Amino acid sequence: MNRNLKIHTVSFLLSLIGLVVMVFDFGFEHSDYLSKTYNIFYVAVIILGITSTSIRYYKNDDFPKKGVVVFDLISVLFSIFVLIRHFVVLDFQILESSVIRDNWLNLAILLTFIRESSDIKISIDRTILNPAQLFILSFLTIIVIGSFLLMLPNATHSGISFIDALFTSTSAVCVTGLIVVDTGSYFTGLGQTIILCLIQIGGLGILTFTSFFSYFFKGGSTYENQLTLNSITSSKSLSTVFKTLKYIIVITFGIELVSALLIYSSLESSDFKGFSDQAYFSIFHAISSFCNAGFSTLTNSFNETGFRFNYGLQLVVIVSFIVGGLGFPIVENIVKYIRYSVKRVFGREADFKPWVLNLSSRITLITTFIVTAIALVVIYILEFNNSLAEHSGFGKIVTALFTAATPRTAGFNTVDTSLLTLPTLLFILLLMWIGASPSSTGGGIKTSTLAISTLNILSLARGKSRIEVFKREISNISIRRSYAIIALSLIVIGFSTLVLSLSEKNLSLFDLVFETFSAYSTVGLSLGITDRLSELGKLVIIFTMFVGRVSMLTVVVAVFKKIKQKNYDYPTEEILIN
Repeated sequence: MNRNLKIHTVSFLLSLIGLVVMVFDFGFEHSDYLSKTYNIFYVAVIILGITSTSIRYYKNDDFPKKGVVVFDLISVLFSIFVLIRHFVVLDFQILESSVIRDNWLNLAILLTFIRESSDIKISIDRTILNPAQLFILSFLTIIVIGSFLLMLPNATHSGISFIDALFTSTSAVCVTGLIVVDTGSYFTGLGQTIILCLIQIGGLGILTFTSFFSYFFKGGSTYENQLTLNSITSSKSLSTVFKTLKYIIVITFGIELVSALLIYSSLESSDFKGFSDQAYFSIFHAISSFCNAGFSTLTNSFNETGFRFNYGLQLVVIVSFIVGGLGFPIVENIVKYIRYSVKRVFGREADFKPWVLNLSSRITLITTFIVTAIALVVIYILEFNNSLAEHSGFGKIVTALFTAATPRTAGFNTVDTSLLTLPTLLFILLLMWIGASPSSTGGGIKTSTLAISTLNILSLARGKSRIEVFKREISNISIRRSYAIIALSLIVIGFSTLVLSLSEKNLSLFDLVFETFSAYSTVGLSLGITDRLSELGKLVIIFTMFVGRVSMLTVVVAVFKKIKQKNYDYPTEEILIN
């Protein structure tokens, strides 16, 4: 047993080293001799991985669950196929100098690492890091790793400074979309793929990925891990933590796949070099739109010839980033409600179930609809003879809808933002500040916060002592949290704007305010000043993007130590407010 453990450990460590070697393999130019050395190492890792997995099944009395067996079988068979392809089909001899980079070997290495790492036990110690600290640390780690990956020589055409790499990585992980260099022309295919991976990881969260795969392979998790994940995923109970994770993964990749197919079908083939170029464009923008990232391989986003009047493409992107901005719990609840309604229609659900669509979903959906509808009407009127002038009929409505929906953290644009009228820009500031919905890929104070604060104002105006909606009372902690989020957002935005006004004296105050709101709400819209910021200015925007993504309230919770609730109440007194 001890010998088997050593084999598994060695296999895991070598597969991990294999991933690091892959980074150098793709990131740097090197000689044929070094390519041959890399491939020899890859082959050794794959063979050891196959051996390790075979021994694990042969010696293990506790047979893994069906899903794990299927994955292991497919990955092992694929690894064997890759070896046969490499040495038999391609007739590569292991010591030949003609052995060059083989992407099939790279994929086999990745599968080997996933397979071998499934046996590693990771436990989250809540006495060292609380959920808020762990959440923040996970984002910081990915941002730093992403920065160094973007600095690889083969990731860009002419190199990139650390501050610009850090800015781009932060913008991608925090799904913002602000850029200091053009994504499509400055980064190579490798660099764009790194950005795409950072967007996907940032949109879902690295803890979501690692926890889901850990659960998939092990079939369970420690109580400490479940407590932490329960806090991060906002699950109703510990028993639903991994069900929630599964929904998040399935919903994300499902919507992104459908979105990519629809985007591909809406494009003109003449605008691309070939199938692979068009497919990559579709995948990139499907992921970027659902994650509300706003990154595009087009220089001017969708405000480009061939895309500006492609209303079918724009509608797909709008639906994708609106759904992504609703939040995973809301989307899950909507799916549950649709399933229930269909069963009721066809008589498969005899019993009536109240509140299938819960209060949170109702408030979020109504607020999202109202805000989007108002924004559509306002922008349609304000920009009718300005940015919408070149469009007609249906095109005006789609373009106005795109411009109305994108400030709520999507970051794409079909019009030149800098040419919008001042009233429109001021209204967009408000939309950016509101942002998307809770537990989504978007930022801002969130639609639920806006709804609760508005309902509270109406309750005070009517002389009520509590907030009531849909025959339900909003909890006091939700009200307190919403006002804390509003106050903290204004503090961060005010502080960042103040520092920028001191460091960027050559730029107008309104442009800086717009940039700060965009960064905090992880929107990505800009009036064209991002690449003109000084290094200090870029650091301020990096800080603002990061705080906007993880939430300033989360930062505060991470800093302050929780105290135990005491079983006593002090006398209550009212404080003069107005």
